[in-house]
Amino acid sequence: MLNDTALATLFHNARTHNVWLDKPVSNEQLHHIYDLMKWGPTSANSSPARIVFAKSPEARQKLAACMAPGNADKTRAAPVTAIIGMDMAFHEKLPQLFPHTDAKSWFAGNQKLIDATAFRNSSLQGGYFIMAARAVGLDCGPMSGFDEAKVNAAFFAGTSVKANFICSIGYGDPGKLFPRSPRLSFDEACTIL
Repeated sequence: MLNDTALATLFHNARTHNVWLDKPVSNEQLHHIYDLMKWGPTSANSSPARIVFAKSPEARQKLAACMAPGNADKTRAAPVTAIIGMDMAFHEKLPQLFPHTDAKSWFAGNQKLIDATAFRNSSLQGGYFIMAARAVGLDCGPMSGFDEAKVNAAFFAGTSVKANFICSIGYGDPGKLFPRSPRLSFDEACTIL
């Protein structure tokens, strides 16, 4: 079991950040995040998430142009903003990722299953991404306010990848946090049968 310090880092004290300290995030940290998140489970080990790290000022500006007005400045100011994408041809890699059976055939001609699996599992991997970033000492600012068509055209043109959600990472300014919003209690959200 994790100790209280680790639980506080991942859950209790972790917050969604919108204002960032002027402190860089290294490429090594980005590799470390991926090398942790990739171990999270997905259906048939499908691993559909594909990530673009907008790190350079040019890439962040290009992404900011695709964001909702309230998210554009946050995207420009963050040291790195990740586009968590979903590969709509993820099943092509199943012979490599799930070699003990012909899982690729499960998806042949079944676009509804492809769409649901790509979205569900890339979202799951996005959650692992946030936890991995927190585990390596970074803060996160996940966002869904963006123009999906613009992001896809700007960053995924000519590929089978589509944007799922956006997540800035870096060192958040704790002095600029909003008061923490409430959460539902166990009894409000859960049922034991």
